Amino acid sequence: MSRISVRGFAVASATAVTTVGAVVGVASGSTAPSDDFEATAADATLLADIPMGQQAQVQVSSLTQQADAQAAAADATAKKSAEEAARLQAAKTAKAKKAAADEAAAAEEKAERERKEAEERASRDEVRSATSFAAQASYTVAEVQAMARQMVPADQFQCFSNIVSHESSWNYRAQNPSSGAYGLVQALPGSKMSSAGADWQTNPATQIKWGLSYMDGRYGSPCGAWSFWQANNWY
Repeated sequence: MSRISVRGFAVASATAVTTVGAVVGVASGSTAPSDDFEATAADATLLADIPMGQQAQVQVSSLTQQADAQAAAADATAKKSAEEAARLQAAKTAKAKKAAADEAAAAEEKAERERKEAEERASRDEVRSATSFAAQASYTVAEVQAMARQMVPADQFQCFSNIVSHESSWNYRAQNPSSGAYGLVQALPGSKMSSAGADWQTNPATQIKWGLSYMDGRYGSPCGAWSFWQANNWY
């Protein structure tokens, strides 16, 4: 007759078994068991010793535990997937908000720049149109500089002055004997300044008007012209 034992089988209650050990079978008609076997058998719980009703409960308990473990694993996987999806969505939302903020900032910066440029243009036009100087036989350096201060925007005057100082030392009759450049800003040829007035040879205001227009047109401003002059020693 065959016997089956379950090693380490612990019954937690009348209906629950938590640990199932190794199953050991001994065939009928075999030789007498060894001492080790007898010791093992003494500590073993025979499957046949468990009532039939409890055997079914053990199987149900095992399946329930497996189902609970699988459900817990599925919940953990679903939670992880949900957290990853939330993280990706948050990153996407943050990126979209940053792009919108950058775009708004760029638009605001552009609008502010255009406003300042418009104000500068209006200021220059107002200064030029408001100036009117009576013709004189001659002008001192101080008088010429006073004219320039009234005609050149305040934030550009120093740059304008730097160029004139280097080019003619504020001498409105200065002439370069080599090139023929003439006047405060050393126009080359000097006759270019006739576009600002026929008295370009004798009127500092006419020369200032032409020089300012030239710097604005070619370099954007007297300060732009001065930056170029510093790098090249000419403009």
